[in-house]
Amino acid sequence: QVQLVESGGGSVHAGESLTLSCAISGHTHSYFCVGWFRQVLGRERERVGTIDSDGDVSFADFSWKGRFTIPQDNAKTNVTLQMNSLKPEDTAIYYCAADRSGLCVASGFIYWGQGTEVTVSS
Repeated sequence: QVQLVESGGGSVHAGESLTLSCAISGHTHSYFCVGWFRQVLGRERERVGTIDSDGDVSFADFSWKGRFTIPQDNAKTNVTLQMNSLKPEDTAIYYCAADRSGLCVASGFIYWGQGTEVTVSS
């Protein structure tokens, strides 16, 4: 049984930064893949980025690659998402999720947190 809890959300102005945290507990292993996702109001949930079983980070969209960072955490017990130069379009609920296979495949993300809200004003 795996539990994930996001924290660190809040309201900021465009250009500012936030760091989100995902605390993972329960039956966890370092080979898990941990992913960050977000859901903008009225839109479909989208993948932000992942850190896989080897600690390699991958971002799903180039627009985030220069601004967002997932620092290495081999233990996979507290995975952060560092967000810089935030834009109003980054406003969303951000979720973390875990894939026990470590492969970061969509079907593998069966453990989810409840989300943390990020609001970016212009």
